Amino acid sequence: MFFTRVIACVSMLMLAVGASAEEAAAQPTELKIDRTFVPEDCTVTSQKGDKLHMHYTGKLWTNGNKFDSSLDRGRTFPVTLGAYQVISGWEEGLKGMCQGEKRTLTIPSTMAYGSRGFGSVIPAHSALVFDVELVQLESQGSHQEL
Repeated sequence: MFFTRVIACVSMLMLAVGASAEEAAAQPTELKIDRTFVPEDCTVTSQKGDKLHMHYTGKLWTNGNKFDSSLDRGRTFPVTLGAYQVISGWEEGLKGMCQGEKRTLTIPSTMAYGSRGFGSVIPAHSALVFDVELVQLESQGSHQEL
């Protein structure tokens, strides 16, 4: 009886460790950009130097837990593209957006907070998912119309 319990505990531990290893191995390694909504009038797109006013909701890729949202604060988050005020996944993922466009950015750890994480909110080596919306685009310079 004791031996059976030990085997059962060891088996469960191995399954748990295996699941963690599989989960870590399956994390995204490249930025994925899904355009979830594109307005009909999309003639001017964001580029380096533009000031963007974004709404966003950030979630952990592993479990979908929300860690932050501009919507909870009721105001947009300003970002100047190319000023490196945000993680590199945002810098890349926000390029070429038009006002009113919505995207889902799946960002690998290497383009987010990497091995340092972010306080107690984002663990080290975490891939992140952001639902973003470009609410207002302040163009800085000339843009080619599409």
